[in-house]
Amino acid sequence: MSTSPKKLRLGPLPRTEVVKVTFACAAALKVELERYATMHGQTYGEPVDAVTLIPHMLEAFMARDRGYRRACAIKTRGGNT
Repeated sequence: MSTSPKKLRLGPLPRTEVVKVTFACAAALKVELERYATMHGQTYGEPVDAVTLIPHMLEAFMARDRGYRRACAIKTRGGNT
């Protein structure tokens, strides 16, 4: 029985250069990340682990954060706010 959605917010993963970063998270979050990775693999037909997904999830989160984007735009324009 497949319960994977037709489309996940995090789409197929691009191939990119990587830098290793280590972080700690709650056990419950790790379980959810692994569950998401399983659904992502089922949805896009390519197995992926949670560790591979994390940077893409963070990138997607930051890209959608209006406050962060606004602050970056102001800084790029030379503002002090």
